[in-house]
Amino acid sequence: MFSTKAWVHQAFEPLAERFGAEITWLEPRLGLETASLAAGHEVVCAFVNDQLDAAVLEKFASLGVKLLAMRCAGFNNVDLKTAARLGIGVVRVPAYSPYAVAEHALGMMLCLNRRYHRSWARLKEGNFSLDGLLGFDMRGKTVGIIGTGRIGQVLCGMLKGFEVKILAYDKFPSAALTETGVEYVELQRLYEESDIVSLHCPLTQETYHIINEYSLAAMKKGVMIINTSRGPLIDTDAVIEGLKAGKVGYLGLDVYEEEKDLFFEDLSDQVIQDDVFVRLLAFPNVLMTAHQAFFTKEAVDNIAETTLENIREFLETGTSKNRVAS
Repeated sequence: MFSTKAWVHQAFEPLAERFGAEITWLEPRLGLETASLAAGHEVVCAFVNDQLDAAVLEKFASLGVKLLAMRCAGFNNVDLKTAARLGIGVVRVPAYSPYAVAEHALGMMLCLNRRYHRSWARLKEGNFSLDGLLGFDMRGKTVGIIGTGRIGQVLCGMLKGFEVKILAYDKFPSAALTETGVEYVELQRLYEESDIVSLHCPLTQETYHIINEYSLAAMKKGVMIINTSRGPLIDTDAVIEGLKAGKVGYLGLDVYEEEKDLFFEDLSDQVIQDDVFVRLLAFPNVLMTAHQAFFTKEAVDNIAETTLENIREFLETGTSKNRVAS
């Protein structure tokens, strides 16, 4: 098990005996330079920012690895074609807690709008001024949801309580959402009419940089953009230009395009070398968290349970209901 932290141990250790799993805990992130640590193991368990390209998978095949168990929903970092060619199965956790991510996205909206983070920082310095903290009523605003899978659907349900208008885009519209008043529209209209745009789609060739200079140009001046899905959905350079021009009025990021060298690590005693990331932090209307939207007890427990069940099922039957097709 690569990329292990204390919370990973706490979630998996109580279940290991029940599943009969012998786990080798490896703190390093998985990449070509660490792949050889999998020697002697049939299963490799990896996380969202681990490197699983062709070279790593070729190494695994030479070591006798049979299964790659992702303890996350996303698998965009896995070369599925190479895995299939080498006969390495890939399983994932498709839904650990849509509520966790949806709640985080909603929390970012409220925090950016009412500037809780800035107010708290001021209070600690004895500054009780309200200047610069003016927010807006959510009621009556239009929220655009890109991606209405489980997380997007849960967020739509939460937003209904704020009496907002919800526009949605998805290649596979949900009839159940439509019945609740959610309106499915083309992306162009969603961009043009939304006061808030929240991303809840997977990272694919089609969605890479779905937020770019052209989509930003179509949006309202002062739009709020929230991303709790995958960093590369947003063209970071384009959104920085949007922030500088005032086109983007609020930006909430739980994920970042180049996060793999930053997130999940304690770098508090180091100088951050990523100039783009540092630049984002300099904007007063940007709120960033370190890929923690999923991070609730319920979600982490479900990740551990589902991951170990996926492994057990695959080793016993040769497949799994959560197997990823190439």
